Amino acid sequence: MGDVGRGFFVREGIPEFMHDRAVPTADLIAPNRFELEFLTGLPADTLDEALAASDRARALGPDLVLTTSLLLPEHEPEATIGMLAVSGEGAWLVRTPLLPLSVNGAGDATAALFLAHHLRGGDPAKALSKTASSIHAVLEATLRARSQEIHLIEAQDDIAEPPDRFPAQRLC
Repeated sequence: MGDVGRGFFVREGIPEFMHDRAVPTADLIAPNRFELEFLTGLPADTLDEALAASDRARALGPDLVLTTSLLLPEHEPEATIGMLAVSGEGAWLVRTPLLPLSVNGAGDATAALFLAHHLRGGDPAKALSKTASSIHAVLEATLRARSQEIHLIEAQDDIAEPPDRFPAQRLC
């Protein structure tokens, strides 16, 4: 729906529809940080705030919330970007190196990969780890190609069988 620094980029009424109609009926949502803040009305500037916002998002209906694009002050010295998965079973964080690129479609690809990995195994931590490994491989291929469009074909092997590069850390 939108992104930090860019605001909303969907038609008027869509964010409200997502908040009022779609999210309450969903089992799983995968907002980026900007979208999580919109959906919950809470900031997600720190890990504790992102956890609180994820809990509020779960209270709207979904059992599982995957938040992407978490640039947290706790991680700045290491130049990493995080993803946070929160469910009734707990919360997990995965961090990957922040690559110097800005692309179209990474959030949608991340959501699709997470859903696929989650449906395969039902374990949010494993799905998070596999998703991080897959999408990082896609972004590395995209960076090598110097493209703004993600390079899925070049990373298809890492999408199908992700390496164990980025383990998810259990938070609670």
